[in-house]
Amino acid sequence: MRKNNMINTDSLQKEVRKKFVPYFEKMLDIHGDKIVSAIVYGSAASDGYISGISDINSAFIFDGLSFPVFKNSLKTVSRGISKSVAAPLFLTKDYIFSSLDVFPIEFVDMRDNHVLVYGEDIISGLEIKDEHTRLFCEQQVKGKLVRIQQAYLEVGLSRKGMISLMKQSLNSLVPVFRNLIRLKGEEAPRDKSGVLQKLSESFGLDAEVFLHIYRDSTKDEKITPDEVEDLLGKFMSEIDRLGDMADKLR
Repeated sequence: MRKNNMINTDSLQKEVRKKFVPYFEKMLDIHGDKIVSAIVYGSAASDGYISGISDINSAFIFDGLSFPVFKNSLKTVSRGISKSVAAPLFLTKDYIFSSLDVFPIEFVDMRDNHVLVYGEDIISGLEIKDEHTRLFCEQQVKGKLVRIQQAYLEVGLSRKGMISLMKQSLNSLVPVFRNLIRLKGEEAPRDKSGVLQKLSESFGLDAEVFLHIYRDSTKDEKITPDEVEDLLGKFMSEIDRLGDMADKLR
C-alpha cells in the first residue's frame, strides 16, 4: 500500500475523501509506477458535490496503456461504481497533448476544476485555444437542440419522458455553458446553479427556465405535470437562441 504518496486529499470533501482514497490506493496496488498522475475533477473537486446525487469523477494518467491495464482494473472499478465513484478516465500524456483541439471543453474543465491527488501535475498547464473551444461549444449546443427535438417526437406523449429529457440534456450542457461564459471573458462559477445564472446574465437568457429544471434534479422543486410541456418549449427556445449567440462569438 502507498497511502503516503497521495497529496491534497484534505482539499476534498469528507465523503469524497472517504470513498476515493481507498479506491485510489487499490488502483495503485494494481498498477504501481505505471500511474504517473491522478486527479479528481468536476463536482467532487468543488463545493458543488451533492451527497447521493453527484458522482466522483477521476482521471488516471499512465506511462502507457494496454488492454491488461483495463482488464486488471475491472473489479475495483465495479466496486467503485457501486459507491458512486464513476469509472475513471485512463489517459496518457501523448493522448492528452494530441487531443486538446478535439476535446477542448473537457480538458478546460479538468484544468480549471480539479484536485491533483497523486504524482505529476500535468493538467494545470494545459493550453487550449479559444477558437477550438468556441467551435466545440457551438457544435454541442446546436447538436443538442436537434437531439432534444428528435427525442421529443419519441417521448412527447409521456410527461416523465419529457422531464427526464430536460434534466439529462441540461446536465450534459453545463460544461458547455461554463466554457461559453469563459469565452465571454467572465469567470465561470464552479457550482451548477451559479453557472446557469451566470450564463443567463451573460447571454440574456431566461435563467428561470434552466434553474427550474435544475431544481427538479436536486429535488428542491419538482416540475408539476401542468408545467412540463410549456417548460420544454421554453427550454428548446433558449437553447436555440444560445446556439446563434455562440456562432457570433467567433
